[in-house]
Amino acid sequence: MSQDTQDKSPNRRVTIRDVARLAEVSIGTASKAMNAGGRLRQETRDKVMRVAKEIGYRPNDLAQSLHRARSRTVGILTNDSFGRFSFPIIRALEERLADQGVAVFMCNATDDPARERQHIDQLLGKRIDGLVVTARRSDRRPAILVGGIPVIYVFSQADDPDALCLLPDDEGGAVLASEHLIGLGRTRIAHITGPEHFEAVQLRHRGFKRALERAGLKSDLFLSGPWSEEWGRDAVAKLFDGADAPRPDALFCGNDQIARGAAEALRDRGIAVPRDVAIVGFDNWLVMTEAARPPLTSIDMNLPALGREAGERLLAMISGERETGTRRLPATLVVRQSTVES
Repeated sequence: MSQDTQDKSPNRRVTIRDVARLAEVSIGTASKAMNAGGRLRQETRDKVMRVAKEIGYRPNDLAQSLHRARSRTVGILTNDSFGRFSFPIIRALEERLADQGVAVFMCNATDDPARERQHIDQLLGKRIDGLVVTARRSDRRPAILVGGIPVIYVFSQADDPDALCLLPDDEGGAVLASEHLIGLGRTRIAHITGPEHFEAVQLRHRGFKRALERAGLKSDLFLSGPWSEEWGRDAVAKLFDGADAPRPDALFCGNDQIARGAAEALRDRGIAVPRDVAIVGFDNWLVMTEAARPPLTSIDMNLPALGREAGERLLAMISGERETGTRRLPATLVVRQSTVES
C-alpha cells in the first residue's frame, strides 16, 4: 500500500508526522508548537495549530502528560465573587490557553485563608501546570507558595519581589483622564474617588496631580469616600452647595459608580453635563457608562488584554522561562457625551 493510500484511509490515526508534513516544518517544530514549548515564531506556531485543527489531529493527552510530567491544566484562584474585574480577565486567559489545548480549573476563595489553602491543595492534587491568582482589587497579598509550578498574579500583587504581577496602569489612566479634561479647556478639576487605603486610589490621585501640575493648574480638590453612587451625590453636594470658592468645571471620578451618582446630583441641581461640568469615570463598566445620563466618558483598564498577556506569560513559564517583576499594561480613554457633546 502506498503512502498516499495510507494517508487517505479513513481509519488511519492522524499523527504529528502528518501535521509536520502539511505545515512544512520538522516533527520537532510541530511538537513544540502543539505543546506550547520552545522559542518559535508566532506565525509558525499559528500555522501548525491551524493545520492540526484542519486535519483533526488529536494528541494523546495521557501519553504527553506522562512524557512531559504535565497535565495540560492550569488553576485559577480568585476572591472576586461578583466577577466585575476577574471575569473579563479569566475569559481572555482561558481563550488563550485553549488555543494550546490547556484547560482551566477555577476556584473562588472568598477572602477565606482556610478555603484558599484547601483549593490550592486540591489544584495541586490535580497536577496543574501553573496557577493564576486574581482578585477584585489589585492590592498586595501574601505570596502563594506552591513550589515547582509557575504562579502569575493578575489584577493582584504578591509581597514577593520574585513574583510576576500583571496590573492595569492606574496612574497612566488618571493622566489620560485629566489631560482629556484639560484639553477641553477645563481649569478647575475636582477628583472624587474611593477609600484612600486602596493602592489604585493612591495611584490615580498621583496621576491626577501630575497632569494638573504639569499644566500649571491646582490639584487640591480631592474628596475620598466609598465606591458608590451615593458618595458621588454626596461629593457633589460638598463641592456645589453653598461653597464660597468657585465651583469645579470638571470632575474626574475614581470609578463609574461615583461618576454616575455625580452626574445625577448635578442634573438635580440644574447643572448641565458636559456644558457646565464635564465628567470622566474609571473602569468603563458598560452597565454604568452607557446607562448614565449622559453616557459617561471613562478610562478602560483593558482587562481582556491583561488576561491574554497572562496566558502568554504563563505558557512561557510552563516551558521553562523565568519571569519576575511588576508589569502595568496601558489603559485607554473612551470618550462619550459626559465630556463632549454630540
